[in-house]
Amino acid sequence: MKILVTGGAGFIGSHLCDLLIAKGEEVTVIDDLSTGSLENISHLNGNPRFHYCVNTILNTKVMDRLISECDCVVHLAAAVGVKYVLENPLSSIETNILGTETALKLANRYRKKILVASTSEVYGKHMHAPLKEDDNLIYGPPSTMRWSYAASKLVDEFTALAYHRTKKLDTVIIRCFNTIGPRQTGLYGMVVPRFIQQALRDDPITVYGDGKQTRTFTFIDDVVEAIYRLIKCEKGAGEVVNIGGTEEITIADLAHKIKELSGSNSEIVFIPYDKAYGKDFEDMMRRVPSVDKLKALIGFIPETPLDQILKNTIEYFRAKAS
Repeated sequence: MKILVTGGAGFIGSHLCDLLIAKGEEVTVIDDLSTGSLENISHLNGNPRFHYCVNTILNTKVMDRLISECDCVVHLAAAVGVKYVLENPLSSIETNILGTETALKLANRYRKKILVASTSEVYGKHMHAPLKEDDNLIYGPPSTMRWSYAASKLVDEFTALAYHRTKKLDTVIIRCFNTIGPRQTGLYGMVVPRFIQQALRDDPITVYGDGKQTRTFTFIDDVVEAIYRLIKCEKGAGEVVNIGGTEEITIADLAHKIKELSGSNSEIVFIPYDKAYGKDFEDMMRRVPSVDKLKALIGFIPETPLDQILKNTIEYFRAKAS
């Protein structure tokens, strides 16, 4: 099977490429390297079943050729990370909406199955758990740019569902919940690599807000396994599917856990949101997924324990720093 992975030099994309190659698939990557890195896929160079193209998904001519030549598209390319989105709001919206429209339009032209990566951010300000795919969505005002990312990804979902309903295109939407693991960078606001790198340097571990906000974290290997099974699944067309862990933890407790597991001497300090992100920032206080639909579709859910995920990730960053 020939699979095109947009954003394939990124964190999730590169791990997906590893799995697809291991499964015997042929893989092509397109990535503009705005947040991805050739280092993430350098070990695949020379493999006759792996190809990559450094270009933007907004280049319709290039995307047309790549999609015409593949059997399935996994559309991961997007603006990523709270920090990146807040610093680049316009380009983030353009990449998310226009890039996804390009991928869907061309997938429809050549009648290719397409998986569109969305995000848990689309759930907005919900406090209940678990979050189900058919829940109502609650956002803050448009003046708070945090919500522009969620809204742009929601537009992607509406567009993908519209292609499925009007064109009968085989589309699957995946909502990922805080994927973590080796190769993730802390440059764009991702909390776990930031905490780990601070801990390994014995720098202060900086928790934004009061630390009472809760999240679940998902091991990258579990996420790409779920994506692979959804590629092969024949009954997911037109579905929105959560991919996430269910082990809930406060961000303050996460900081303490990373400090303990890394053997760090770091102090844990709390920084107000307005000093970290600016005055118009708003956070979600809780985010826990329902994975019932995922299990029903593919017979698999992410179950790697958080301690094990963190140990693996700490060792990756420790080795990288040495």
